Amino acid sequence: MKTRYAVAFALTTGAVGAIAVQSLHAQPKPPVYVVIDIDEITDAEGFKALLKTGPANTAAVKMSDGHYLARTENITALDGTAPKRFVLIAFDSVEKAKAYNHDTKETTATRVKTTKSRSFIAEGM
Repeated sequence: MKTRYAVAFALTTGAVGAIAVQSLHAQPKPPVYVVIDIDEITDAEGFKALLKTGPANTAAVKMSDGHYLARTENITALDGTAPKRFVLIAFDSVEKAKAYNHDTKETTATRVKTTKSRSFIAEGM
């Protein structure tokens, strides 16, 4: 009789442990953000050409399972000087953010050539 209780207890403990491990694995990963900060437009005509690539960039974001959180020129500075343009794109992982960056190399080259700007990946919480 005691053996049955021991086996039942072991099975129950194992099942509870398995559920706990599964729930830990199911916790969502924090998002990853691609930030593009344009401080100054140095070539207005070249920048106009860059803006025309918007639909292709939107497609590249979607192909990498990302979505825009902000893409605007309407920025209010709280401290310091506000950038001319700001873009914030959310992705599920650093790998997807890097894939997006790789897919938009030509756009990035044009942005770097026509503006004083920077882009980077920031991991969320």
